[in-house]
Amino acid sequence: MLNFFKTKKTPLTEIFPDNFIDIHSHLLPGIDDGAKNMSDSIMLIKRMQKFGIKNFICTPHIMEGLWENSTEDILNKLAELKQELAQHNITDITINAAAEYMLDTAFNNLLKKGNLLTLKDSYILVEMSYLGPPINIYETLFSIQVAGYIPVLAHPERYLYLHQNYSEYQKLKDAGCLFQLNLLSLSNYYGKSVQQTALKLLKDSFINFVGTDTHNNAHLSYLENINNPKIIKLIQPILKNNELFIS
Repeated sequence: MLNFFKTKKTPLTEIFPDNFIDIHSHLLPGIDDGAKNMSDSIMLIKRMQKFGIKNFICTPHIMEGLWENSTEDILNKLAELKQELAQHNITDITINAAAEYMLDTAFNNLLKKGNLLTLKDSYILVEMSYLGPPINIYETLFSIQVAGYIPVLAHPERYLYLHQNYSEYQKLKDAGCLFQLNLLSLSNYYGKSVQQTALKLLKDSFINFVGTDTHNNAHLSYLENINNPKIIKLIQPILKNNELFIS
């Protein structure tokens, strides 16, 4: 017999708190592998508005040999986007910019100069290669903190080499690294292994913050499909943690 009284599943995109801020996104136009142009940026922001997301920190990649964006480049793009948003009468959002720093040789040079774009105060968003961690990862994390910054590791659940060596997550936490989960990882977008690791990290209370890591429209469609009640229950308290970054 069919059950006509099944409980409606509430999707992730309907539970963002009023003060939620997306601390990881690629919405600046034409600066990395995210929004291709200004129209793309506006379209993505409008759709995210419908999810109830009204606060954004754009975090374009800074990566040696691929996306060698400077602080000036990023802030100029942010100014252009803000101007375009005003022309579209999109005035009920806040949008700022930081960066997603690859922990490579170029980053070490930037760290020495001390000219880093932070999420807020001393928090910086960093990432590692998907092929393997830097040989000197713990020395780098130490140097970051000595320089006065707090490292927030982007999408720790996506580094497949850590899945078979789960104890490394605890070592990273013990080394002063905070963890930012990609909300997309709660779907099967990156694959089952990433999803399972994301859920384990949540259950083990390793996750500090979240981000959409939005690059394109397909990413937002996957977010709309996250509606498993058990997953929603796990992620809901963490969404509130992002309020730390509201200016």
